[in-house]
Amino acid sequence: MQSKKLAGSKPGASTQKYLDIAEIRDDVVVMKDGTLRAVLLASSINFALKSEEEQEALISAYAGFLNTLEFPLQVVIQSRKLNIDNYLDRLKQSEKEQTNELLKMQISDYRSFVGELVEMGHIMSKRFYVVVPFNPLSDKRKSFFARLKEIFIPAITLGMKQERFLQRKKDLTSRVDHIMGQLQSMSLAAVMLDTQSLIELYYNSYNLDLAETEKMVEINKLQVE
Repeated sequence: MQSKKLAGSKPGASTQKYLDIAEIRDDVVVMKDGTLRAVLLASSINFALKSEEEQEALISAYAGFLNTLEFPLQVVIQSRKLNIDNYLDRLKQSEKEQTNELLKMQISDYRSFVGELVEMGHIMSKRFYVVVPFNPLSDKRKSFFARLKEIFIPAITLGMKQERFLQRKKDLTSRVDHIMGQLQSMSLAAVMLDTQSLIELYYNSYNLDLAETEKMVEINKLQVE
């Protein structure tokens, strides 16, 4: 009796309902409150291996970077168990194609060694992201009431008209260029994630277990109801 009741119940609300993201388009994350986000993937440096002079120069550049900020910024560090399945698959394929028995044996031993090393050592990979926001309320070129009106019209109901979206994206891009220049002064390379990369980032972040078995497809192959 209980099973019939459960079978006839309506499906629960999608988890997307509880996310702050309204949509991802044109390499930009549009939030439900109408604000935008750009995400930069940044490189890293080993501070401990730098000389004393280099460390002081980096600290000085970082202090200068903080002093130039006129808006909030978010730095996200993701640690994931290193996945080398693709690399091991290539080694396995190379082993099959190898005609030299000695080299074939060496590839097999090397493949086993690397697999066991990663599995037993719990080697982690780290990625560094810088989230750059744009809030219409912070646009000082407009009057206070004009900015207040924009921020209280959510993008999810507004549908974010293309003209308004392009203007906000232009302001966001200006911030991104500034941040990338400041990171470059600290010898850090950065690249802005495109739409496909953003979708994969959030998909993998919210589906840690599922992402290992079900990889994201290209956005032009996605079917959205």
